[in-house]
Amino acid sequence: MALSYPTRPGDIDHLIADDHAVVERQFQHLEAGRGNRRVLVDQVTFELALHAFAEETVLYPIWPGIGMTDEHDDAEHEHQQIKELLVTLGRTEPGQPEFEQALSQLMQVTRHHVHDEEDEELPEFRSKAGPERMAQLGEEFLAAKRMAPTRPHPHAPSEGVAERIAGMLAKPLDHVRDLMSGRQEEMGTDPSGVLNPQAQAIVDAYASLGPLPFEILEPGQAREQPGPDDAVEKVMAERGIEGPEPVGSVEDLRIPDAAGGEMTLRVYTPQHPGEGPLPVVVWIHGGGWVLFDIDTYDASCRGLCNKTGAIVVSPDYRRAPEAVFPASHDDVLAAYRWTVANAARMGGDPTRVGIGGESVGGNMAPATVLQLARAGEPLPRAVVCVYPLTTGEQFGESMDDAADARPLNRPLLSWMAMHAFRGVPQGATDARVDLLGWTQDQLAQMPPTLVITDERDVLRSQGQEFARKLEAAGVPTTHTYYAGVMHEFFGAAAVLDEAEQAQQEAARHFQRAFGVAAGAAL
Repeated sequence: MALSYPTRPGDIDHLIADDHAVVERQFQHLEAGRGNRRVLVDQVTFELALHAFAEETVLYPIWPGIGMTDEHDDAEHEHQQIKELLVTLGRTEPGQPEFEQALSQLMQVTRHHVHDEEDEELPEFRSKAGPERMAQLGEEFLAAKRMAPTRPHPHAPSEGVAERIAGMLAKPLDHVRDLMSGRQEEMGTDPSGVLNPQAQAIVDAYASLGPLPFEILEPGQAREQPGPDDAVEKVMAERGIEGPEPVGSVEDLRIPDAAGGEMTLRVYTPQHPGEGPLPVVVWIHGGGWVLFDIDTYDASCRGLCNKTGAIVVSPDYRRAPEAVFPASHDDVLAAYRWTVANAARMGGDPTRVGIGGESVGGNMAPATVLQLARAGEPLPRAVVCVYPLTTGEQFGESMDDAADARPLNRPLLSWMAMHAFRGVPQGATDARVDLLGWTQDQLAQMPPTLVITDERDVLRSQGQEFARKLEAAGVPTTHTYYAGVMHEFFGAAAVLDEAEQAQQEAARHFQRAFGVAAGAAL
């Protein structure tokens, strides 16, 4: 599901369409009879309650003043129907006739409402209000979600918010809040039934930590929420698994960033280094250029250090919105150059360096190769892209079939882009971001590349397309797809078999490029 006209990630109509895509996919799970029916409906209820409140407080009040009175009345009438059905679903259980009838009606009313908004009302609104206003209203839309009366939110009172909004039909939302008060730990999990048991245990553990949705928070608030590493650590503790995985040493160095300041470069050395200088892997963390840091991806670096026998370095690059594009890319390039120049003093071999990363780290690894090639500098021996972002566009079928995935869903992807490219919207089409727009000559410069994708991931399709384009350009390319797992699975090797397999595969890829037999001591 996508709008028929171009938008930017933070535009209100873009955010609304993302919400629609999430709910539609959850409806499809329910229709197919897969997953946890109770939790799916509870999540739909939560999402629609926030969505309705935000539309009614930010968007709909504008419509009568620009000649959209009929549209305003129709939309609010449908919202009232939706809210009343949500209340019925909250006080009944799956399998009961009243529940199933209400769910069927909810799907019908919601889909009709979505059709009217996306095909008629939102295009008309944009044409009358003007595209410049869309981003401002997008900010207000997210702020309203933080206040919506379905649960307490940061910096907002937990009671009485809705009643102070003039004309707001909030009473059904208050009922929804009351009915869901004991179900909040369900909101962060993936109830689709698509994940395998080990992966499901991780997302369930994450949900049990009670996170608020990243995609409605301010970046500072979002960074205080639990991360994927916290979920893995919880599962490890429940199973009596000790951690973190030991390596020979871990040292934080301070090196120059690309803006005249400093950043941390974390250096991992293996437990049993062989003789002579060791190969080096530059591993770039993810987080959408906004969230997370080198601590979040510590387990990935430790696993790769032990499995490759190489020194692994990880730069803690600047993040948005404090430092928007291209700050992160510039810092990674600076860190790579510093690593090559200083490899010998770390015990490393500057002629045997590889690069890789996860998510946007899997974007910045190829982007670094592109910039090195432009400058005529030596390239890495190998590249590993783990569920990479390869375009700023909403690309491929995974934007629909994984719109509701956890921990990365479609609204969160838009939220990240909104902050990463704030004030520099052209950055999303820059060659350092839009890897799918590379020419054949640019693609052909890539070293041997491993691309890893997974099933429950909005980035799956674009990662697969990048692998296809690399192979077509003659680059030695390996693409591996892992079913039944989610974005951010790579660092969970302690509790997830697929993560262990993926790390082993990445290590073999680097070792081949370094001229080392797979699994051999260096």
